Amino acid sequence: MVFYIAIFGALGCLSRYYLQGWVYNLFGRGLPYGTFAVNILGSFVIGLIMEYSLSSELISPNLRSGLTIGFLGGLTTFSSFSYETFRLLEDGEFLFALLNIFASVLVCVLFTWSGVIAARYLL
Repeated sequence: MVFYIAIFGALGCLSRYYLQGWVYNLFGRGLPYGTFAVNILGSFVIGLIMEYSLSSELISPNLRSGLTIGFLGGLTTFSSFSYETFRLLEDGEFLFALLNIFASVLVCVLFTWSGVIAARYLL
């Protein structure tokens, strides 16, 4: 299991690096769009993987741990979200900070739900 977590964790970190960079190139760095994007994607994928793997034997517990703890742990980041929100508050961008908090939580929960629904459809 540790091997899966380590390998997938490295892949998740690299995926975050490239996906965030791509999103920031598209939308700029005025707001934390890159972190928002990886957290939304991770929310959808964890809903999909957990629902599918707990309802099917096609994904082993080791692979599930590698994908969720490793890959998604490397891909998504609460610490970046927290720091970027803090910087918005420190810069006096209170509306954008609140928007980032509420949008991140709401949208990520909705994407987790959509991942669960997608997994149920696949089963």
